[in-house]
Amino acid sequence: MTARNTPHTAHAAVALYPNRAHEARHERVSLGELARRIAGLQGLPYYGEFNPEQAPAESLYLVPSGTLIGVEEARGLGIASELDLFGGVVPLPFVATKAISHGLVGAGAQAPQGWPETFAAQAGDALLDGFTAFDLDDAREAGQRLLRQGRMRVKPVRATAGRGQWLVEDTDALEQALAAQDADEVNAFGLVLEQHLDEVLTYSVGQVRIGELLATYHGRQRLTEDNAGETVYGGSDLVVVRGDFDALLQLDLPDPVRLAVSQSQRYDAVASACFPALIASRRNYDVAQGRDAHGRQRSGVLEQSWRIGGASSAEIAALETFHADPTVTRVRASSLEFFGEVRQPPTHASVLFRGLDPEIGFMTKCVTVEAYEGT
Repeated sequence: MTARNTPHTAHAAVALYPNRAHEARHERVSLGELARRIAGLQGLPYYGEFNPEQAPAESLYLVPSGTLIGVEEARGLGIASELDLFGGVVPLPFVATKAISHGLVGAGAQAPQGWPETFAAQAGDALLDGFTAFDLDDAREAGQRLLRQGRMRVKPVRATAGRGQWLVEDTDALEQALAAQDADEVNAFGLVLEQHLDEVLTYSVGQVRIGELLATYHGRQRLTEDNAGETVYGGSDLVVVRGDFDALLQLDLPDPVRLAVSQSQRYDAVASACFPALIASRRNYDVAQGRDAHGRQRSGVLEQSWRIGGASSAEIAALETFHADPTVTRVRASSLEFFGEVRQPPTHASVLFRGLDPEIGFMTKCVTVEAYEGT
C-alpha cells in the first residue's frame, strides 16, 4: 500500500515537537520516550525536543504533541507527507475537532470558511444523529429538533474525555446548556449537539504508519481512578494487524466490532476526500454504540484524532513487534495508565513514565504486547 501524499525527504533524526499550550510532566516524558522508540524503528538518532526558533526542521522526522494546523506551517517544518511525522496536519482549525462529525442545522446556518458542506451526507450512517453549530441561535434550533427524538448531548468541540458535556432532556435544560457556552468559542470552533445513547460501548479504531510499516487496529478504552478519586482514562487494549483496514476486517470479528471498523473506514475515506490537504500518519476514531430513545441500536463515529494519543504507546509497541519479526501479522497491545505508588507495572511491561507529576501526583504509564491467538 502506498502512502498518501507520497513526496518526502530523507531524515537525519527524529525529534519531539511540543506544540500544545500546556503539557504536564508525565506527558512530556512519555512522549519523549515514544519519539525515541519511533527513531529506533527508522534506524535514526533521537534529536530530543525540537524548537523551530532554534534550529531548522527540514531534515527532521517530527513527533508533534498536537495536531498541526495549516499547510504552510507544515511546509515550514519540512512536512510534505505522512512519512515526515507521527501525527497529523489539518488545513483549518475546526478539522482537528469533533465539529466535522455532523452537518449544519440548515442551509442558512453560520459556518466558517472552508466548511465541508457534503461531509456528513457522504459519511451517512457512519455518524450518529446530530448537528454542529457555529452560532448559539443555530444551536438552539438544532437542540430543539433533536429533543423531538429524545434526550441529547451538548458537546464543546475542544473538550476531551467527555469533559464539559451537558445531558439535555428538555428545552429548559437546553437553554441552561447554551447559556453556559462561550459565544466566541462557539463562533470560532463550533458546538456539537448529538443524540444521547444508553448502554453505551465505545470502540477505538485506528491506523498508524511509520516508514513502510502500516498497522490497523480495533480496541476498547479502560477507566481508572486518579489520585483525586476522579474517573479518568486508564489506557487502551488493542488488537493490531499488519496492513490496512481490509486486513483488520479479515479477522473473525464480532458484529459490533466489524461495524465499528467499517464505519471508521468510511469516515476516514470521506475525511481524506473532503480535505485533500489532510496529512495523517496516525488516524484514530472513537465509535459509540448504544440504544436511542426508542430502544433502537445505534452506532456512529463520535470523533477523530490525528495526533499522538493515549493509545499510541500500544500502537508503536505493535509496530516494533512487526518490525522485529516480519512473520508476525497480529498482536494484542495495551497501554496502561494508573495512579499511586502501590500498584506496580506488569512484569512484562515497558515503562514510559513512573514517578511524581507535580500536577496530578504519582502515576505510571506503561505498555505491553502479547501474541494474538484469534483468527
